[in-house]
Amino acid sequence: MRRTYDRLTPEQRVGQLLMIGIDGNAPQTAVDSYIAGDHVGNVIYLGGWTGMPKVAATSHHLQRQATSAATGGVPLLIAADQEGGAVQQLKGAGFTRLVSARDQGTMPAAQRESYAATIGAQLRSAGVNVNLAPVADTVPASIGTANQPIGRYGREYGNDPSVVGTAVTDVVQGLGRANVAATVKHFPGIGRITGNTDITSSGISDAVMSANDPYLQAFSAGIKAGADLVMMSSARYPKLDQANQAPFSSAIIDGLLRGKLGWQGVVVTDDMNAVAVAGTPPGERAVRFVAAGGDIVLTGRPADTRAMISALTARGASDKAFAQKLQAAEQRVLALKERMGLLTC
Repeated sequence: MRRTYDRLTPEQRVGQLLMIGIDGNAPQTAVDSYIAGDHVGNVIYLGGWTGMPKVAATSHHLQRQATSAATGGVPLLIAADQEGGAVQQLKGAGFTRLVSARDQGTMPAAQRESYAATIGAQLRSAGVNVNLAPVADTVPASIGTANQPIGRYGREYGNDPSVVGTAVTDVVQGLGRANVAATVKHFPGIGRITGNTDITSSGISDAVMSANDPYLQAFSAGIKAGADLVMMSSARYPKLDQANQAPFSSAIIDGLLRGKLGWQGVVVTDDMNAVAVAGTPPGERAVRFVAAGGDIVLTGRPADTRAMISALTARGASDKAFAQKLQAAEQRVLALKERMGLLTC
């Protein structure tokens, strides 16, 4: 990893901290200019994709854009939300129609792990190497479907954190069997909120969540099972940080996640194009996230890429402490890619 880091240009290093969306209805070449011109190192499939042939061809095309001039020859993380039920970005021929996470939560452990391995194998065949799953959020039975981001869509494995933790463990291990990186989300948990951070900034505060909350158990289980990434929520947790939303909170990322839970790997945002963070300019979103201890800024709006990269670069040039954060983030992403077998000697 260090050898790769040393040979990359500063622009190529910062590009490793971006993951941008490509829509299922967009042309195959839709994000080529961002990879070539802005050195973006990662892509996520959004908007719904139909059929293995289309996805596989797009993945092949995207990886071909990761040239020595663009990314220093470092291959892309290509991600998808392949959870099940209402959240399944890749469908049609070659992709199993997935049952909801709620239904997966009732499966025997061996069956659930095998199910996840099947999902992973299909993703690998499509050239997707990261699944933005499993969901480690616990939705209390008393809230249920009133929880707009998770409960409404059956995205939770259960209403008890120990049940959720067991399922998360199985899914992480199943995806690992297929050599697909697993992502536990949405830290530290969005099961108690009512608003969906993608579409509102109201009802997105969890007044209960604390550093000793039992709902953290499922995230801890996923980490211990070998998760490759942790995705942050965009909600608020006043008992953890009165002033900052989770992706901008050093207390939550560096303190709780990296400190108390011991996570040393890659931390990725939820969509930084969400309404919940719209009050913060795009460049500032990226800077505040990395400053808080985060790594990959995910945005469904590729047009924000230039502002984000420019802001990260400018802050790194003017702030020595931030430059160290930037370097640590870049190296964590490259270390992940090395573990995934994407870096060649």
